[in-house]
Amino acid sequence: MKKVVTFGEVMLRLSTPGYARVVQSTHFDATYGGGEANVAVSLAQFGVPAAHVTRFPDNELGKAATNLLKKWGVDTSHVLFGGDRIGIYFLETGASVRASKVIYDRSHSAFSGLEPAMIDWDQVFEGAGWFHWTGISPAISAGAAACCKAAIDAARQKGITVSADINYRKNLWQWGKSVQDVMPELITGCDLIVAGKGDAKDILNIKGNGASDEEVEISVARQIMDRFPNIRKIVNTSRGSVSATHNTLSGNLYDGERMLRTTTYDINPIVDRIGGGDAFIAGVIYGMLAYQNDQKALDFGVAASVLKHTILEDANLATVEEVETLLAGNTSGRLVR
Repeated sequence: MKKVVTFGEVMLRLSTPGYARVVQSTHFDATYGGGEANVAVSLAQFGVPAAHVTRFPDNELGKAATNLLKKWGVDTSHVLFGGDRIGIYFLETGASVRASKVIYDRSHSAFSGLEPAMIDWDQVFEGAGWFHWTGISPAISAGAAACCKAAIDAARQKGITVSADINYRKNLWQWGKSVQDVMPELITGCDLIVAGKGDAKDILNIKGNGASDEEVEISVARQIMDRFPNIRKIVNTSRGSVSATHNTLSGNLYDGERMLRTTTYDINPIVDRIGGGDAFIAGVIYGMLAYQNDQKALDFGVAASVLKHTILEDANLATVEEVETLLAGNTSGRLVR
């Protein structure tokens, strides 16, 4: 398989121990993670060559984050060093009726100081067949948004497949332009996107029509494809929340003609839901590359995401064998020896 390249910020994650609240915690568990990097880590566990492009401060925190990516098999040869600080997020894990909570401390991070001239995308994309980004990166700064645009343009010139999770984070768009000003131009260069009804409304002002949820979903997907003709597939997950530690999950894919769906999984208890969406798109990318079959790719993506909910920290460390075992219907969780 050709290399998959991802681009985005990696942050220091500080989690309260167990189910403690931030206000009562005297210490935190530290690790590193970021949406796009999570995709690279997951793909590396599936045996796909994966590289991540980001920028860290040139200090011990930046080196530790780089070492973690290396540990999980991600190519870090295009990681840049500079700037003053690493972005941080604090995680308070919810339970029962109390939701989990994330607090960001990422202003003026090393990643936010990126400028297009810092990255040689032609060099980065040597041997690559897929590029993945998310709506988080262009929200961070004008420079990060310009880097994202340069990467998409370079990938398209080389015939590289481009995917994006266009997730909207309202509180991140603080650098002067709105999500509606920036994202449409970036989405124009995509072949596949992760997008739901909320994203379509908030980012593209697209609203669905129909008497049922499925009709509304198809209406939204059709409008997106009409507006962005390069897009060939739109995928998304559907989550049901019984409690903070008990969810249901399924997935769908629209290819311009059909709406494909998966089985619905029951996830109880949830160990760590951070990174579930990243695990989904990583699974879809793997499935597209390995199976050349949309339904199999979608099924693999949802099963991969389900397994991620059972794994601590940001990234999905499940193997292809474990995902395929779940797909085969083995949900017993019996001891393997």
